[in-house]
Amino acid sequence: MSPSRARKPHRIPSFLRHVGPGVVTGAADDDPSGIATYTQAGAQFGTGVLWTVFLTLPFMIGIQLVSARIGRQSGQGIAANLRAHSPKAFLFAIVALLLVANTINIAADIAAMGEALQLVVGGGEHFHSVAFGVVTLLLQVFVPYRRLAPILKWLTLTLFVYVAAAFTVNIPWASVLYDLAVPRIIPSTAFWMMIVAILGTTISPYLFFWQASQEVEEMRLHGVTAGGESRATLQRAKRRMRLDTVIGMVFSNGVAFFVMLMGAVVLHNAGITDVQTAGQAAQALRPLAGDFAFALFSLGIIATGLLAVPVLASSAAYAVAEAFGWPEGLERHWREAKGFYAIIGIATMVGTGLDFTPIDPMKALYWSAVINGVVAVPIMVAMMLLAGNEKVMGALPVRRKTRFLGWGAVALMTAAVAMMLRDLAR
Repeated sequence: MSPSRARKPHRIPSFLRHVGPGVVTGAADDDPSGIATYTQAGAQFGTGVLWTVFLTLPFMIGIQLVSARIGRQSGQGIAANLRAHSPKAFLFAIVALLLVANTINIAADIAAMGEALQLVVGGGEHFHSVAFGVVTLLLQVFVPYRRLAPILKWLTLTLFVYVAAAFTVNIPWASVLYDLAVPRIIPSTAFWMMIVAILGTTISPYLFFWQASQEVEEMRLHGVTAGGESRATLQRAKRRMRLDTVIGMVFSNGVAFFVMLMGAVVLHNAGITDVQTAGQAAQALRPLAGDFAFALFSLGIIATGLLAVPVLASSAAYAVAEAFGWPEGLERHWREAKGFYAIIGIATMVGTGLDFTPIDPMKALYWSAVINGVVAVPIMVAMMLLAGNEKVMGALPVRRKTRFLGWGAVALMTAAVAMMLRDLAR
């Protein structure tokens, strides 16, 4: 056998080994509803809001690293740690809000996927939505984590379609660079609500719960127990988590940048400033940017939805199951974790069912993004306190730089929420 043929079988496993919960978390952040939020930001305010992507990146990395470290070093998810170290009323309030917000997010994502497929192939929008709801539910219930994780990892690559779509249009890079160097701040309620919505989409509570729980899943998969490994092994795991999380968050915000850029240079410059759904964004792009950009944008909505809906449903299920002390985990058979899988089923099917009601899932989603921005503040404060607790973190505390970025994320979100509430009170 030739050397080239001998190496070939290792290419796929190599990719799967070098990306993990951090990359999947970052990719899931760019779900169809996030795409709609970023497109709306660009369409409404032009390139003047692109700076938010770079502002949030270091703080997003910091808080997600804290999430990963809590899961990896305690051997438990965020909700399980809060159950042991915080008042029950706080825990259940946070978990209830997370479940509601995630269900609304699932509804918006599934609706966007159905609308995007209808635009590409025709047929009934609701039929496509139901099909997507059923497919994502079956994936989570009947595909164990060791097989689901590689599927989610490969789906992250589909986000490159948004980068490709941006390069199908003429981008005024000089103007873009100027707006990045000289950020615009517009003193209006709409502007601050958009900033909070962007922050609530990029620094979102469900991502904290998901990444911590996926680190626990990885530990179980490899037979690792918290406190049962050497200091050197834990240090190697920390380096892997750091690289994985940094790559995932840079990837996530890079995609958000190009989506926002498309909304600014194509829609905003054409006078289209109101985009309610990702499907509307794709449809609006078609006459302005061409069929190729439209097709890429639409296929991206479907692919990212297939990635994000399982993350949304599962993160809610991890939070609820951990809060009540139920068995949880995607590697478990559904008979071993009935409550956990019941939450996945309820969140997915209720989210799908909301698309058949008079409730506008995109309007609900916008407010859920704002609510996520507000709720994220106490959750992040609790996480930072957990990160400083030796009973949770063991022998290797979170580094000072990571703590600084984590608390910076708290300060950033608090400031944006305060500005929004101040303008709403006028």
